[in-house]
Amino acid sequence: MPHAVTHFLIPVILLELFRDFFVKDKKSFPVHYVFIGGLAGLLPDLDVAVYYVLSFFGFTMQEVHRTFSHNLFIPLVFAILALIFHSFRNKKLGEYHLKLRNIFLVIAFGIFIHLLLDTIIAGGINPFYPISNYSIGLNFINLFPVNWRDSIIPSLDALLLILWMISLEVRHKISSFL
Repeated sequence: MPHAVTHFLIPVILLELFRDFFVKDKKSFPVHYVFIGGLAGLLPDLDVAVYYVLSFFGFTMQEVHRTFSHNLFIPLVFAILALIFHSFRNKKLGEYHLKLRNIFLVIAFGIFIHLLLDTIIAGGINPFYPISNYSIGLNFINLFPVNWRDSIIPSLDALLLILWMISLEVRHKISSFL
């Protein structure tokens, strides 16, 4: 399973690329949406916190993790909310004038990317849980030698973080803020 850094950074990087290359007016897609999308990439793993509570009642990690929060219905709910709030496109929230529709879209995107990463990298998900226990997963981690498997995911986290920090320095000169 990818760690928190990967689940946060992949949606952030993808949303930053979208913002940089496809959004003509940066004010219409402020960087706050990118941050919200990154946080949404962490949301499905809140079931680990739920496990800590349920473990006192005899539940195992396998019974809790990657069940209710790791299915396609969760991002679908947020996408439907975005459609519902599409008619409220002139309604802007807060001092940054964020649109509720866009907030729901980036949340759906972040959660979907989380599910995709879990499906591709390690393990799998039950995309239609609780309706079906059908499971999908590519488990690319199993392509590596056995003695590497424990270090691949932390190494991916470190590599992504370093590359993202280099990108921030090159594009935004973040060292000038230190």
